[in-house]
Amino acid sequence: MDSTLIEQEVVEILAKYAGRELEVAEVTERAMKGELDFAGSLRARVIQLAGLPSSVFERALAEIRITKGAEQLIQSVHAAGGFVGAVSGGFSQILEPLAKKLNLDFALANKLEVLENQLTGLVLDPIIDKPAKATALRNWAADTGIALNQTIAIGDGANDLDMMAAAGLSIGFNAKPRVRVAADLLIDSGDLSDAIKLLGL
Repeated sequence: MDSTLIEQEVVEILAKYAGRELEVAEVTERAMKGELDFAGSLRARVIQLAGLPSSVFERALAEIRITKGAEQLIQSVHAAGGFVGAVSGGFSQILEPLAKKLNLDFALANKLEVLENQLTGLVLDPIIDKPAKATALRNWAADTGIALNQTIAIGDGANDLDMMAAAGLSIGFNAKPRVRVAADLLIDSGDLSDAIKLLGL
C-alpha cells in the first residue's frame, strides 16, 4: 500500500498528528532500506502514536493520495480476468476502506490496537512482515486457482522482497536500491498504469 498503491507512508501521516513525524520518518527510511528488523521498527514507530484518538484514521484517509494510474491498472487486471490484492506493513484501518474504494479482491495489513477510542501505541499480532507478504501472495494465488508463476508482485521497499521473489514477475515501483537490484522490471515514472503495457493488457 504505502508508497505504491498510495503516494504516502501512513505511519508518517499519523505521526504528524502526534507531533512525532521526524522521529518516525527516520525509522521508516532505515526499515525500507533493510537496515532494521521490520517488526522491531514497526513497534518503534507505532509506540509514538500512543494516545491519538481513533478519529485520526478518518483524517488520514482524507489526506491520502491514490497513486497515479492505480485505478486504471486495477481495472485492466480485472478486465483480463485477474485479481488484485494489497498486502501491507501499514495498517488495516486505512487499507480496508481503500480496498473497498478501489475494488480490490484481497487486502491484508497490520492492525493498530485501539482501546476506548484511543491508539494504545501497540500493533496486534500477527505482524505483516516480509515473510507474511510472500505467504499472502501464495495464499491468494491458491484461493483463486492461479499458478504462482502467473502472479505479479509490485513493491518498492525491502519488506517486499520475499513476495517479489515468490511471484512469477516482480516489478519495482519507484524502488529502493535493494529492490532495484532484485526486481525483474522497474517503473520509475510514478504512474502505475505503465504496468498495463508491461503486462500485455
